[in-house]
Amino acid sequence: MNDTLVTLVGNAATGVEFRETATGGMARFRFAVTPRRWDREKQLWADGHTSFYTVWAWRTLALNLSGSVSVGEPLVVHGRLKVREEEREGQRRTFVDIEAVAVGHDLTRGTSAFRRVMRGEPALTARVGSADRADEPDDTGGPDGPDGPGGAGAPDVSGGSRGGVARSGSRKPTGRQKAAPELVSAP
Repeated sequence: MNDTLVTLVGNAATGVEFRETATGGMARFRFAVTPRRWDREKQLWADGHTSFYTVWAWRTLALNLSGSVSVGEPLVVHGRLKVREEEREGQRRTFVDIEAVAVGHDLTRGTSAFRRVMRGEPALTARVGSADRADEPDDTGGPDGPDGPGGAGAPDVSGGSRGGVARSGSRKPTGRQKAAPELVSAP
C-alpha cells in the first residue's frame, strides 16, 4: 500500500470526540501545528501560519485518546495523511486528515505519566512463562508453591498479583518479572 505517513508536532485544538461504532471506538479531534522560525533581524522566535488537521483514531487508540488528551496539550501525532476535497454551498473546500497510528504527549514541553490499560481477557492476564516454568522448583518447596498451581502471590503480566494480594515470602521475580508491590486487599 502506498500511504503517505507523516509525523506532526503541535497542540490539541479541540477536545476528543469519542463514539462507539459497530467495529469499535472512533475518536477525532482538531490538531494545530504552528511552525516557529528564528527571525535574525529581530533576534527572536516568530510563529508562522498555523495549519489545522483533523486526527481520526480507531479502536483502542480512540478509547485511550478520549481518556488522555485535553484541549491545548502538546502532542506528537504519527499516521496516514489523507487529503480530500468536497463541495459545500457552492464552494470547493480542501480537508486534510490524519488517520492516526500513534499519538503521544510531546515530552520536550512537559511530563506525562503513562498508565497501562488493563483488559478483562484471561489470556492477557495469564502469568508470564507459566508453561515453561512448571517443572522449575522454587524456594517454597515444590514446583507450584504452597498454594497449588501458580501460587497466590504469582505476579501477572500487569505487574500486580493474582487475587489482589501479594504475600511476604511469595515467589521471587525472575529476570522477566518485576517484584510486585506489597498490596492489601479489602474483602
